[in-house]
This record gives sequence, C-alpha cells and structure tokens, in this order.
Amino acid sequence: MDAAIDRIMQTYDLLANRTSAASAEARAKVTNYLNTLMEAGEKDPHRLTVCGLTYLRQLDGSVDPVKAGYTGL
Repeated sequence: MDAAIDRIMQTYDLLANRTSAASAEARAKVTNYLNTLMEAGEKDPHRLTVCGLTYLRQLDGSVDPVKAGYTGL
C-alpha cells in the first residue's frame, strides 16, 4: 500500500503546486481512504492508485465542471 500512496502523491503533486501542509493533509486523507478500500477487499495496487487519485481530485473539486470553469455556454 505504501507504494500506491507514494505513486498517488507524486502524481497529485504534479497536478498543482501545493504547500507541504496541504500535501501532508492529502496524504493522511488518501491513506485513510485506501485503508478502507483494502479492508473491503481491494488488493490491486494499480486500482488503489487510480481510486486514490480520483478521491483526491474529488476532494479538491478538480472534477467539478463548474469549479473547472465550464459554464455550459
């Protein structure tokens, strides 16, 4: 799981500049989330990585079309 978390954080940090405090908070949140997934039975490190990145992007709102600037016009 540590390899998946490291891969998630490396990729997530490439998406935008964040403070070290924000990165530490994101790491803690994604660690808790991956622990939940692993307790539910998910063991594939690639799938855990994708799920973790998706989770962090949902938290920061980068998958929300309105927050991303899409107006529908």
